Amino acid sequence: MKEQELKQQAEERRKEALVAEIQADFAARREMRRQLERGWELNMNFFSGNQFCDLTPEGEISEESAEYFWQSRRCFNHIAPTVDTRLARLAKVRPTLDVRAFSDSEADMNTARVSGNILKAVKGRIDLDKIISRATLWSEVCGTSFYKVVWNSDDGNVIGTDETGHSIREGDVNVIALSPFEIYPDALNAETMSEVKSIIHAKAVPVSEIFEKFGVELTGRTIEEFSLAPYSSASGWKRAMDGDFRPALDRREILIERYTRPTHAHPNGRLEIVAGDKLLFEGDLPYKNGDRGERTFPFIRQTSIELAGAFFGASVVDRMIPLQRAYNAVRNRKHEFMNRLSAGVVAVEDGSVDAEALAEEGLYPGKILVYRRGAQAPEFLDCGSIPAEFADEEERIANEFVLVSGMSEISRNSANPTHVTSAVGLQLLLDQDTNRMHQAVESVERAVKEAGKQILHLYKQFAHTRRLLRMTGTGGETELFYFDASEISADDIVFETGYDRTPEQIKEEILHLLELGLLKDKEGNLSDEVRSRVLDALGYGSFENAKDISYLHIRKAERENVLLKEGEEVEADEYDDHAVHRAEHLRALLSGAEQDAAAKARIARHLESHRRKGE
Repeated sequence: MKEQELKQQAEERRKEALVAEIQADFAARREMRRQLERGWELNMNFFSGNQFCDLTPEGEISEESAEYFWQSRRCFNHIAPTVDTRLARLAKVRPTLDVRAFSDSEADMNTARVSGNILKAVKGRIDLDKIISRATLWSEVCGTSFYKVVWNSDDGNVIGTDETGHSIREGDVNVIALSPFEIYPDALNAETMSEVKSIIHAKAVPVSEIFEKFGVELTGRTIEEFSLAPYSSASGWKRAMDGDFRPALDRREILIERYTRPTHAHPNGRLEIVAGDKLLFEGDLPYKNGDRGERTFPFIRQTSIELAGAFFGASVVDRMIPLQRAYNAVRNRKHEFMNRLSAGVVAVEDGSVDAEALAEEGLYPGKILVYRRGAQAPEFLDCGSIPAEFADEEERIANEFVLVSGMSEISRNSANPTHVTSAVGLQLLLDQDTNRMHQAVESVERAVKEAGKQILHLYKQFAHTRRLLRMTGTGGETELFYFDASEISADDIVFETGYDRTPEQIKEEILHLLELGLLKDKEGNLSDEVRSRVLDALGYGSFENAKDISYLHIRKAERENVLLKEGEEVEADEYDDHAVHRAEHLRALLSGAEQDAAAKARIARHLESHRRKGE
């Protein structure tokens, strides 16, 4: 008994030492990148319009005070519309994952088909476009963002209940967009995620969430560090320098997740989770999400501008801040000059008038001015005119914004300073702006490809039973398909990034195909089915009262295939087009249903009912 107590005490000391070591490691990483965090906060302030602030020599953000009380301190924000334009342009070139078979073998073709369907279904379920937009916003403002691809066991369809009555779910993939404030690598000079040996994901989490997930009750405290809760600022992203707007998150703790790559001592890597002074989890890396099923980090890095020898990228906001300061200074000095010209500067002899009343009321039109007899009457001083250098400097800085941001006037302001009237010429100007953003576009493409690989790896690891997924198919209708882990592979397929075409582009292509006659049959006629599909694509789906009858029969047969696979007996109807139905049921039978004897028997009985009623 005493030996058991000694072992338990030794284990407790080991855990306490591990917690202390992880917290010290986290504190060292925070200090190592403190200057970077302040730079990100400065970018966020300039983006939101709080532009009279700067970094002190100590590395803190402070408010810049005015030299004189009368100085104009307005912000003329060119950074926000530039970032908005870049985000809109990046949203237009949003990549979609196309899966191509690694070879022409039937197995690879089937794997590519199943994998493509899974990615399409997951994209619609988690709204991947919205997640990419959020991550891209962080990368454009701060230079870097991250995706976290995890398996959520509390998601998915309900497959049963436990002894307490709680639902048991089959689990599903989640993709989370992370800000750079949450990620702490062990080396800031690593240029890729593969060069990082250990990474920490830390954020402020309510103690109630920690108790629900890990079963450990913590007291909690008030979290005031902006870097741990950048989403919770009381005024959005604006952070007042006096601390009034710092997020005060009560009853929270810093949840620290430290991921370590596989080593000789730990061939499956390590994941250690700490909150407060408690060790919540200690074990192997949970996901086989690397190439060839290796365990690696569930994080994907996305940058706006890559930097040599740096893990975190740069933002276009970094480059525009000096120009924004200069532009604000020029415009404010110009407005001060204009105020001086309009309000005037009055010269008065000492004691000739009531100076306090004159300062309070000014020389408004119709004012009766009483001054001391024998004294010189007050007069306006000649302030001259606004120097031409103000306008020249303002124009020069505005042009430099175009050079530094990579966004021309035609993209940012919908203006055409070049006076190009040709449609081809205007498109070339827009393409030039897209080319300037090629580095950011490539980073989004790489991130989406890696996310697709990790999604498939997680389904391969956790989708042990046959699963049913829904996806949007042809014509916007919902399609259902079954798969299991044996049909999935992220190594035997090739990922290609394409781009969603706009409705205008689709319509233009269809009209061009009609002009070429490529949609006609061998007799030169346009079939009813093709005409129906063309009308749907052009937005006139209800122009005809009903769709092509054969198309409706095909959709009915596909729905029957799903019911037959789920174990239901389905009888053919008298009004079915039996030839069309038999073709669809045979296609389902030959695509994999023959492996299930019960499903094969149900389809055979259904085919027999078509044969009887079709005679």
